[in-house]
Formats: sequence, structure tokens, C-alpha cells
Amino acid sequence: MKELVFATRNANKAREIQDLVKGSYKLLSLNDIGFEEDIPENQPTIEQNALQKARYINNLFQIDCFAEDTSLEVEALHGWPGVYSARFAELTNEIINNENISDANIRKLLNLMHEVSNRKARFRTIIALILSGKEYFFEGIVEGNIITERRGSYGFGYDPVFQPSGYQLTFAEMPLNQKNRISHRAMAVNKFVKFLETHS
Repeated sequence: MKELVFATRNANKAREIQDLVKGSYKLLSLNDIGFEEDIPENQPTIEQNALQKARYINNLFQIDCFAEDTSLEVEALHGWPGVYSARFAELTNEIINNENISDANIRKLLNLMHEVSNRKARFRTIIALILSGKEYFFEGIVEGNIITERRGSYGFGYDPVFQPSGYQLTFAEMPLNQKNRISHRAMAVNKFVKFLETHS
């Protein structure tokens, strides 16, 4: 079985993608290859961020790898938090005491959306793959709405306040196998997996 490095330390993301990749490739994490540094992630778009991370690991280890970046894009906020989704609250130093960054991000988002009637939003994931020296991109998008309060204990990030279109549950109320059928990350990964199957 061929090995492929996933340039992340996020155990939740790794678990989601490993569940989708199945036996096509053996996925290795950054921990598996002994990499403990921070990867630069300072580009203006999620496409460039994903590629920057993949290139960084590929250049260091000369190994096939992929990276992903995901954004929450809220229509009423003109696409924000977008590329800053993971560090939304950090931008304006709005983390209270030892507050979890995801909790701070959600709190900031709900405060900004207070009394906003247009709740439309979308999650977008980009996967950048470097395989045999060539670069490829895969995209997944899911439309939905930002609800007014947190619901659910599954998932991570903004999942407790994102309700995908056509569903009554938030992502955080869905078991992983249900979320993996419809999520932005699942859509991108499914395209990615189909590609890998033709190149295995």
C-alpha cells in the first residue's frame, strides 16, 4: 500500500479523511513522520494556504503529500471569516481568559450576526495534493445557514452553529458517518479519493 502524508496535526480532520480514504492509501500524519514544527499558513486564499502547506512538507521530506484548508464564508459578512476562519477571534484579540479558540470564534460570529436576518453561509474546503511532483486541487462546498445558538456536541470548529441546507440538524448534531456523506470536506475528499484510485 502506498503512503501519503496528510499535512495536519488536527486529529478530527485526520479521522474524517481516513474514514473516507479507506484502503486506497495508508495515510501518515505529521506526527507519524516526526514533524513537530508549525507549517507556514499565511496566504490570502485557502487555495494558496493548502498548497503552501503541501509544498512545505514535500520540499522537506520529498514525499507525496496533501494538505487542506477550509473556510466558513458568511454572506452577510461579505464572505468573512473566510481564510481567517480558524483564527477569527485572534484577529482582534477577542479570546477571553483560557477560552477554547473554537468557542471564541463562534462567540464572535454570533455577536456579529446578532439581529442579522440573512443567515446564509457556506463551508468550502480545498485539498492540495502533490503526487509524483505534480500539483492537483479538489474542492467541496456545502451551503447552509448560521443558526442563532449552538446545538450539538459532535464535530468541531463552527459545526454547532452551521445547519446545512435541507437538514434540521447542525453538523454538530450529526454522527460522523452522516456528516461524512454531505460535508464540504467529504465532497472534496471524495473527488480526491476517486483521483487516487485512478493513480494507485
